[in-house]
Amino acid sequence: MNSLTEPAAPEPDSRTARPPLVRELLLVVGLFLVYKFGRQLANGHTAEAFRNADHVWSFERALDLPGEGAVQSVLLRSDALVHLANTYYATVHFPATLALLVFLYLRRPRHYVWTRRVLAALTAAALALHLTFPLAPPRMLKAAHLVDTAQVYGPSVYAAKPDTDTMANQFAAMPSLHFGWALMVAIGLIVATKSRWRWLWLLHPLLTLLVVVGTANHYWLDALVATALLGVALAVIRMPHIVGGPPAIRRHLLPAPASTVVPTAVPAHGTREPAPWSPAAAFRTPPDSLSASDVLAHMPIRIPVQVSSTPGSTSVATAPQPVTTGAGR
Repeated sequence: MNSLTEPAAPEPDSRTARPPLVRELLLVVGLFLVYKFGRQLANGHTAEAFRNADHVWSFERALDLPGEGAVQSVLLRSDALVHLANTYYATVHFPATLALLVFLYLRRPRHYVWTRRVLAALTAAALALHLTFPLAPPRMLKAAHLVDTAQVYGPSVYAAKPDTDTMANQFAAMPSLHFGWALMVAIGLIVATKSRWRWLWLLHPLLTLLVVVGTANHYWLDALVATALLGVALAVIRMPHIVGGPPAIRRHLLPAPASTVVPTAVPAHGTREPAPWSPAAAFRTPPDSLSASDVLAHMPIRIPVQVSSTPGSTSVATAPQPVTTGAGR
């Protein structure tokens, strides 16, 4: 059985395509710190965040979306289940994304560069939306009548009072990067691997969606906006070209001849005459072979073959005849 992360065909010259490790570590850590500190700039907009929450809640009801409470009611049937959902929310988000980047960097460097760029673009767009549209999560909205499962059942990654939280901005619900990153993890692994089971990676964003909604940390609309932003990033950012790819492939499939110089005959009077026939480089097919008809067409002696139309009879070759040129032909 093929594993979910069985790599596709190796990339030619992958060592050339792989970025320097130290530079990538500094880049990823720097982007993460910029995002974390950038989210803090949205703090202090409590009134605006709750007004936006009312608008989002009303808009979802106008679209006839299912209530977030429908998912949470399933979790609340079991203390173990809701505790597992809180643990998933708190512990899977960053490690899963980091594991994807490490796997792609080591095994699929070209896909790594593409995935890192897409994640950076998605995160930058999310940061811009966090700053311009602060949003209180549904667990804080009285009209939603939802339970803050992290505070009641644990574990929680947020402070009990959002205004005192110095580690995270709790008014940055839209878009849901938990879901956006999880969806990109699935897409990255599906594109970079060839296992028949790779489509099962879509269970990760599906499970993440149910967790973020069931724990009342995000609205359905938060996941929809994250999906739209990711779609734009995927449409704009293309897969990088393979470094040295096509020439390397051609060198392996079409080996160059020992000498590409075609000799020519130079008569005494100085005019050039066509040299004896030799195959052109562009005509070559692996392994530099010619068809039988090409060989016979350029032989100095032609062998006429008489084919009998009688069923079951064999062809009879007559004696070779030399090919004459000029007036004697």
